Amino acid sequence: MKTLMGYIAGLLFGLGLGISGMTDPARVLGFLDLFGAWDPTLMFVLGGAVVTNFIGYRLVLRRKAPLYGSIFQLPTRQDLDIRLIGGSALFGIGWGLSGYCPGPAFASIAGLTLPLAAMLVAMVAGWYLAKAIPSRG
Repeated sequence: MKTLMGYIAGLLFGLGLGISGMTDPARVLGFLDLFGAWDPTLMFVLGGAVVTNFIGYRLVLRRKAPLYGSIFQLPTRQDLDIRLIGGSALFGIGWGLSGYCPGPAFASIAGLTLPLAAMLVAMVAGWYLAKAIPSRG
């Protein structure tokens, strides 16, 4: 049941990305073009996600345990290290250059283009690079 719920959540996420137009890298790049043809759509999508997540966490964490698990699995680390800061910077640079972040990139695989393929290859290479860099925690 836990796996089914994961698939349903992923499907809802992908549908939301598609309906909102966030699988179109031109829309994301338009949001980053502050002094050109600025497109504020991404701001509203992100704002809706933040509000939904804020309310959802407050409601869900009132429970003693998740519906399809024995315990909540929440992050415990609160420190900043070079891996986190470097990874965040690389993520932002890649998003700004390509217009894709991982969710919309996977949701767009059906219409695979050369820029999308390049972004996906770079993302997978980044995963392997992150595993190769030793962690202190």
